[in-house]
Amino acid sequence: MVKPTIVLVHGAWADASSWNGVASRLREQGFDVLVPPNPLRGVASDAAYLSSFLTQRTSGPVVLAGHSYGGVVIGNAAGGDVRALVYVNAFIPAEGESIFQILGGSGSALDVPDPTTVLDVVGYPGAPEGDAEAFLKPDTVYRLFAQDLPESDGWLVLAGQRPITLSANAAPTEATAWRTLPSWAVIGTDDLVIPEATQRSMAERAGAKISEVAASHLSMVSHPEVTVEAILAAAAHVAG
Repeated sequence: MVKPTIVLVHGAWADASSWNGVASRLREQGFDVLVPPNPLRGVASDAAYLSSFLTQRTSGPVVLAGHSYGGVVIGNAAGGDVRALVYVNAFIPAEGESIFQILGGSGSALDVPDPTTVLDVVGYPGAPEGDAEAFLKPDTVYRLFAQDLPESDGWLVLAGQRPITLSANAAPTEATAWRTLPSWAVIGTDDLVIPEATQRSMAERAGAKISEVAASHLSMVSHPEVTVEAILAAAAHVAG
């Protein structure tokens, strides 16, 4: 059996290092693992970047995993040799849905009347009119985003966060690969960013095989073994 390549796509306020615990365990299992950068600029452009990366950097079957906003990107980018999808504390939007729309009324810690109480919103060079970047405030990281990590690890999340544009959160999804590909979903039951009920609703709609972990939004950091198990199940399905 040919083992699929595992491609891990990070979400907002993160980079490839958010997958370190998962990637190292998969490598020990003999998988080729790639962790591309996610530009976090916009749904269409981020999906186009990932699609190009997959075309040029992989050959043979692929299991594509996405965390948080990365779930939006993998659903829009998957095609070609992608054989399975794994969503980790992730958005799994239907056509036309945006992150802002999904979180609205969900009870998310980020769905507040004044977003500047949880986010630092700043301009960036070349931004389209009305767009800006969003960073997490320190209290947001420690109390709402990564509350189950040691303070020292939370500080690394805070210091190294990569911002996402407001436009990426507002843009509607254009494609839904989960409608045709087998999917797995890891739900963090203590997630305050994408509440458990919201994750579950999206995962059930996608027909995903669901596993749970008592973890924050960064479950693949605090409990990487749960995500590894889901990816191994997807890989076995592809190889078998």
